[in-house]
Amino acid sequence: MKEFRVGVVGLGHRGREIGKLTALFPGLNLVAACDIRPHNWYETQWLSTAPMAEMFPDAAFYEDYEKMLDEANLDVVIVETGADIHCDFCCKALERNIHVFAEIPLVASLEEAERIWKAAQASSAVISVGANPNYRKFTDKLVAFYQKGLLGKPYCMEAEYIHPMDVKLYGNHLYENGDWRKLLAPIRYCTHSLGPLQKVMEQELRYVSCFGTGAHAPEDMGQNARDDMQCAQFQTEDGTVVRLMRNGRCRAKIGHHNYRAFGTEGYIEMINRFDKPVIRYNSTRELENVLHEIDGSNMPEAYEDNPDALHGHGGMDYAMMDDFLNCLRENKPAISVKEGIAMTIPGIYAEESAKQKGRVLKIKYPWDEDWSCDFEPADQ
Repeated sequence: MKEFRVGVVGLGHRGREIGKLTALFPGLNLVAACDIRPHNWYETQWLSTAPMAEMFPDAAFYEDYEKMLDEANLDVVIVETGADIHCDFCCKALERNIHVFAEIPLVASLEEAERIWKAAQASSAVISVGANPNYRKFTDKLVAFYQKGLLGKPYCMEAEYIHPMDVKLYGNHLYENGDWRKLLAPIRYCTHSLGPLQKVMEQELRYVSCFGTGAHAPEDMGQNARDDMQCAQFQTEDGTVVRLMRNGRCRAKIGHHNYRAFGTEGYIEMINRFDKPVIRYNSTRELENVLHEIDGSNMPEAYEDNPDALHGHGGMDYAMMDDFLNCLRENKPAISVKEGIAMTIPGIYAEESAKQKGRVLKIKYPWDEDWSCDFEPADQ
């Protein structure tokens, strides 16, 4: 069995957790790590029982990313830097034909989307995009429901990501390595909420209109003020409507992800409130058109009997990394760069629409013949 030499760049909370997760997979060998803050490697951090340096005594630590790429003889780089600066790290690895795993949001601008798309096409390595909602139980149920014909053609779908960034609720660890969570527009962190819905969409999102609420928290009313909440409505060419609501300043800790999918033959939802998630569904294709209800916890059913899978977002992170390793062995991405861009770019357009007071914009992608890095109104 081939073993992949892995390096991780960015040792904030997420980078440390994904780095530690590699130890559960015999095919992933963490041999190097990089961060501009050495204490993230050498000192015990939040949710850790020991420093990363003690957990991986044979791994080399670097403060210079390009030096790590040049010296560590890596097969794979895991990019866990701030969500606003993924692109450059990904491209530098791809240019050296090193495989990449990078989480959503993949890019921070249309120009970066073009750059990473071209870098991926030119590289012999693969880039897999991390979007753990694609691995939750609900996503599996949604895809199976659709493939069996029980949903029919989806014509309206909704996703919500209610994740307050309040230090009082979550502690200072959110900002220990930078303020990108505070500075990113809510609708851009994170559009991975679109991932499960895109698995049953028959066309790409092509139009968007977005509005924001303004800032109402005293600490957010200064120079870097941003909306507490933003709500975007997207549409495909065939008329399918997708609503994405993102709240980063909810004053109540009431739950994160919620989904609803309306189809011509059925309906399915996941509602997560007060740590009691449920999945409900029904279909006109069934003899008893009743609303069925099952547990909506994150753990994918395929991993329920695996004790190792309990690590990371209720099993989603383990399933995501397992899929990534399996696809490395087949030299193909788990979630492709095209899928990653298709999750990320809608949020960039939505932010611009909100700046233009909800103006409807036409969404384009780097693989389109008429692609450009300009924002164009839908009626142009």
